[in-house]
Amino acid sequence: MHRKLLMLVVWMLAACAPSWSQQEWSAAQQEVWKNVETYSALDAAGNTDGFMAYFHADYSGWGYANPLPVSKETVRKFVTHSHQTEKTLVQDIQPVAIKVYGNVAFVHYYYHRIQKDAEGKQQDERGRWSDILMKQGDRWVMIGDHGGQSPAASEE
Repeated sequence: MHRKLLMLVVWMLAACAPSWSQQEWSAAQQEVWKNVETYSALDAAGNTDGFMAYFHADYSGWGYANPLPVSKETVRKFVTHSHQTEKTLVQDIQPVAIKVYGNVAFVHYYYHRIQKDAEGKQQDERGRWSDILMKQGDRWVMIGDHGGQSPAASEE
């Protein structure tokens, strides 16, 4: 009986708790997130030049799969190859934290992407990114990032 009551209480608390995506964001946080959504959509659409326009010239990023950080030029090589050999079928990104400090911000978010590779096989990828952004003109550009497919997900 106690176990059923405990399960009911846990379920009710979970149902009433706000999700990360329902969090109230300030205008500054919304502006930063809008940029993340924009460059993520450009990437998903295979628009290499549009996507790369959101990378600062001095960008340095470190994906889980990379032994060392990479430059904007290295990212361009791999993104170009990916856009030529894979097609994103569906993508979803959900913010977890957005912090803005003047003209610098960082965003932590989860992503889920289903792609079709060159052989036509679908790949389901889930992970998280932390993007570090700087305001440059009318947009927020990436000066760094860290993340990628969750290590646990790649072992399944």
